[in-house]
Amino acid sequence: MAQEIETLTAPSSALFPGLTEFAPQSMAPTETPEGTYNIRLEAKLTGDGAPLKHGLVWRVFDPTTDESGKMPLLAQSEGGEALFEFEPGEYLVHVAFGLAGVTKKLIVPVYAADNRDFILNAGGLVLDAVSGNDGRIPISKLSFSIYADERDDNEQRPLVIAKVKPNQIVRLNEGTYHVVSEYGNVNAVIRSDIRVEAGKLTEATIQHRAANLTLKLVAEEGGEAIADTAWSITNSAGDLISESVGAFPSLVLAEGQYTAIARHKDNLYRRDFQVVAGRDTDVEVILDQ
Repeated sequence: MAQEIETLTAPSSALFPGLTEFAPQSMAPTETPEGTYNIRLEAKLTGDGAPLKHGLVWRVFDPTTDESGKMPLLAQSEGGEALFEFEPGEYLVHVAFGLAGVTKKLIVPVYAADNRDFILNAGGLVLDAVSGNDGRIPISKLSFSIYADERDDNEQRPLVIAKVKPNQIVRLNEGTYHVVSEYGNVNAVIRSDIRVEAGKLTEATIQHRAANLTLKLVAEEGGEAIADTAWSITNSAGDLISESVGAFPSLVLAEGQYTAIARHKDNLYRRDFQVVAGRDTDVEVILDQ
């Protein structure tokens, strides 16, 4: 589902150090008596969209690199539209809206309006997930990582942002992104390719095929969990999936067949069990089994 991104609040201003503030009413550059130019910059999500009024970070750089190979930062502004006072010359201006951004060369004096109009071609992405058909997942057990769709020279997708919380708005340039959703920290991982459209907020809900389980070593069915128990979980192929210690450790497992192995006072007890998506349950291992 997509909806228009609403933008509100007032414009901001920023000046080069040592220069005075000036707020022209039009977009046309205004020459000052000192021979500098006051220029107002604005950014839009799309070419036909309204100027953004908040959430922008503007940075102006000298395009000539210093001894360290970096371009000196000359000025910065946060908010919406930005007002800068420039000496004649060449500059690189970068504007960021969350993780979306665009860079332009600005030559001063400049009189073409499109040189001061920054089109981000950006939108927003909100992620959530369910377990099974529609089971809610605790926020503490859910996280997302967003990767670029294109692979690098090592055939790896570059990480865009990690540890994204459910229902957090992530601002991104238009494009397709590879999203990895982790439920718990064992093997419940879902990967999805999601398209972000410029000027829109894309909401995506990922369906996990997993469940939250509590392990218990008991003397009898429904009995009290026995403390000082070490646990190992293996999958149907016999691979070790998880290890823990405690009377009733909790973990999330992807749908499938598993074996729980409990160690207590040098004795081993085991039980085969099945994980059904969205069906949270206790897995009891009985002492005499």
